[in-house]
Amino acid sequence: MNKKINLSISGMHCASCAANIEHELKGHDGIKSINVNFASEKLTVEFDENKTDIGKIIKAVEKTGYQASEPSEHDDGHKHHAKITQAKNQFIIALILSLPIFYLSMGKMIGLPQIPLNASLETLIQFILATVTIAICLKIWIMGIRSLLRLRPDMYSLFFVGTAAAYFYSLVQAINFWLKPTDMMPAIYFESAVFILVFISLGSYLEALTKGRANDTIKKLIGLAPNEANIIRDGKEMKVSARQVKIGDIVLVKPGEKIPVDGTIIEGYSSVDEKMITGEGIPTEKKIGDKVIGATINKTGVLKFKAEKVGSDTVFAQIIKTVDDAMGSKAPIQLLADKVALYFVPTVIGIAILSGCVWLLTGQPLPLAMNAFVAVLIIACPCALGLATPTAVMMGAGLAAQNGILIKNAKSLEIAHKANIVVFDKTGTLTKGEPALTDIISVKEFNSLDNFSARGGSACGGQFSNNEKISDQNCLFILQIAASLEKLSEHSLAEAIINCANNQDINILKVENFLAVVGYGIKGKINGLEYYFGNRNLIINEAKLKIDFIESEIKKLEENGKTVMILSSQNKIMGIIAVADTIKESAMDTVRELQKRKLEVYMLTGDNATTAQAIALQSGIKNVLAEVLPKEKSNKIITLQAEGNIVIAIGDGINDAPMLAQADLGIALGSGTDIAMETGDIVLMKDNLMMVVKAINLSSYTLKKIKQNLFWAFAYNIIGIPIAAGIIYPLTGWLLNPSIAAAAMAFSSVSVILNALSMKRYRI
Repeated sequence: MNKKINLSISGMHCASCAANIEHELKGHDGIKSINVNFASEKLTVEFDENKTDIGKIIKAVEKTGYQASEPSEHDDGHKHHAKITQAKNQFIIALILSLPIFYLSMGKMIGLPQIPLNASLETLIQFILATVTIAICLKIWIMGIRSLLRLRPDMYSLFFVGTAAAYFYSLVQAINFWLKPTDMMPAIYFESAVFILVFISLGSYLEALTKGRANDTIKKLIGLAPNEANIIRDGKEMKVSARQVKIGDIVLVKPGEKIPVDGTIIEGYSSVDEKMITGEGIPTEKKIGDKVIGATINKTGVLKFKAEKVGSDTVFAQIIKTVDDAMGSKAPIQLLADKVALYFVPTVIGIAILSGCVWLLTGQPLPLAMNAFVAVLIIACPCALGLATPTAVMMGAGLAAQNGILIKNAKSLEIAHKANIVVFDKTGTLTKGEPALTDIISVKEFNSLDNFSARGGSACGGQFSNNEKISDQNCLFILQIAASLEKLSEHSLAEAIINCANNQDINILKVENFLAVVGYGIKGKINGLEYYFGNRNLIINEAKLKIDFIESEIKKLEENGKTVMILSSQNKIMGIIAVADTIKESAMDTVRELQKRKLEVYMLTGDNATTAQAIALQSGIKNVLAEVLPKEKSNKIITLQAEGNIVIAIGDGINDAPMLAQADLGIALGSGTDIAMETGDIVLMKDNLMMVVKAINLSSYTLKKIKQNLFWAFAYNIIGIPIAAGIIYPLTGWLLNPSIAAAAMAFSSVSVILNALSMKRYRI
């Protein structure tokens, strides 16, 4: 029998750690599937209970050098906070200890005032501080040694080899000096070892912060679900934990409360805000027989519904699971430096050993052989290699932040310019995400469609901005009556109509005998006359009027994705008002620019096809995926990826989180929800979609700088390693001194930093 479990993993420090664990477990009998989520530090494993058990799986993980345990809901946050604090403290202490070493070793070179110390004492101080720093950062050495022993060298192997070579060579030189002291300082390089460890500690601290954000994504999602529910059992209303709601329970939800679980309404009528699930900005009218979704907000009336899906089966729980799975299923991005390190480390060590052995076999003295061995290792020290990517990423991220673009990781910069498909969410992304009054059409005579007020040019009778003044008196009167009625209404579209009336400086009239007709609309008396404002059913069934002559006009508006309401008096139809979610000003230009760059643009939405096509037409998008449920959005992305596409997804709502997590690159709007921003790899802080184009441009530029940095990082090694090994010694009698090797290493680091700093001149 197969069983699936989740385990917490500690001790992972890079993406290759996750790969190491997966590689180890794949060889064990009974393991069916494995997924290690480096971001959340979790292992999901499916296994055959007849062949293995949890204990054996934990031991297998520990065999690789990591720790595994069953997760605890209570202390995960405290543990991660402790890791961040520990990483921060390690960096600060290492930095403080390294500054005196830098002052003693490099101060004279840069013109700092000198401390009157004799060479023996100065050497001792550097030795003590370097030793303490290495002891504090000993875990870095342990990880490097472990990687070498597993024959899977990574960046930590490079760090270990470089710092250990510099430290132990300096230690040997220091001991020889103490045994035979002179007035000259020995050739020691403690500062090289120490500063590499300082940079690594800083990287570990930033990595811990990044992991914290990844974990917070799921925690914030879970926190949005209601904790309590009102249920009716045995005729009595009682408050229980949302987790205690059972299938078949009758749940009572009052105005302003969150719906705790999924179910079907058995009593009541209300407007429900489902934006966090569906992304739809306009609240949905709910009546008996309609479905409700957990974690959505009941806006107006009282609802009673029968619970049908609870716990992990609710739509909201499935969205959380989808986000978690998508974050874990991303292939770990190996930076170019990590890929090269796989071959670079053993090659350098091999060259160093070979050079030392060759000189010994040719009869050269041990100091000369050691000189060659250590010089090769020092010149190959990965300081510049470690700086190559983070410095460029840091500058790129800083440039982006100055322009309202937050880039969370180097992966974003690698992928953005490679993408060939861009997928936009509709509501709140391409559109403004809130209803606005778009049309007022006046019916001057009531027996012919020809008597509609003319379109084009006039604000009345056509689409217009709320800030545009209406000149037609008939349209102004229609808006005044509609706004006066809606002032007393709790209908979800009332605000759009009232806002428009306020912008037109219209006086709201007193309404008597106001009545909301459930599912139809509203009616009331103004100045002694009764008015009706609502959908077709209200006019036909309540006002008893025929609407055949305006039906074609209503359908035309509905085909453009608008919600239509009809205004009539007791005996005649007066006009039509249409409300819709309007497209953002930057949407059309953004789509056009993306298409110029040969990118295929899609729109993905839960809206019906008619509304979706209307928005797509306005924005210039040809590919539309409509009526897609939140949990299916990530599946649509997977389908596109399966065809060999690299996909950028752009969204703003909770319902977009699975899509953003699954895409090769997720871009979230800063005007959207916290969850979308946490899940997205890039966050646009300005509500301007043209920032998407700027992010892609910056991605291409930053990746070019990363490649340049890697070139400079390796150029000195490629030239210097053969010289350090002594290739020109037989011809010139000159052997590269480790101090010159250290200088070359330092110069490569300087060149990398200067190249990164040159990015300041780039204009997005």
